Amino acid sequence: MEKHLGIVSSCLPHPEVENIAKIKAAGFDTVFTGIFDIKGACELKNECDKQGVTLETIHAPFFVVDNGRFYNTNNFWKLGPSYYHLFRHSITSIDAAAEAGIPVIVHHVSGGRGVADPYNDLGAERFDALVERCIQKGVKIAFENLQDVGNLAALMERYEKVEEVGFCYDCGHEHCYTVTVPFLDLFGNRLLCTHIHDNFGKDKDDPKKDTDIHVLPFDGDIDYKAMMDRYHKYGCTAPLTLEVGKGAKYDGLTEEEFLATAYERIKKISEM
Repeated sequence: MEKHLGIVSSCLPHPEVENIAKIKAAGFDTVFTGIFDIKGACELKNECDKQGVTLETIHAPFFVVDNGRFYNTNNFWKLGPSYYHLFRHSITSIDAAAEAGIPVIVHHVSGGRGVADPYNDLGAERFDALVERCIQKGVKIAFENLQDVGNLAALMERYEKVEEVGFCYDCGHEHCYTVTVPFLDLFGNRLLCTHIHDNFGKDKDDPKKDTDIHVLPFDGDIDYKAMMDRYHKYGCTAPLTLEVGKGAKYDGLTEEEFLATAYERIKKISEM
């Protein structure tokens, strides 16, 4: 079966609706977005429909700055009302997906490289509210792997029998944060979507350095053959979707050359 190949719709430095035609012309047939307001999501979905591209997921925000203060998903696990600064955007993401006809939202369970407070009932109840909203709206939620393994595993177990809950596999995060944790072995049978990008793993000289550089496949040292062996082992059918933008590393390429190279790389992975 031919695999669907995608890229994040913000991969070029233009409004996302303007990127879709170029993404389609490069060969991609699916995208995901971080646009989470209803109007913006509907406009992007309409453009994708026009171009014959599937808008597969909305990535819910994972941090927000309110009144000069920073909040991320770690706040979901803390006492007090600080979680709500981000939680309200999670709800909006679900509503936007439902309104636009986008089947899945992706959601972090911890903030970036940081490890959240240990799993607790208060945090779980907040995620319960998101899952319930998804059920009400006919949208699925995919929890993404980052540095915090424990809370992710606990939530995946909590919702093991909930059809609306699945997994978003990020191969770059696995490689640079948790290389010894085989996430596809753990959750491959619940895979809804993927984020594909490359890096060089953890910096052995400076383990605290953030090495999540999001470059194109084969510009780092991830073993994609091993990844695809696990993908096939569990009968995965989720699109293979790049989470890479045309940043400074690719200044030497035109936008068309960048997209052509990106498509060639993800196509190579799909054939492994």
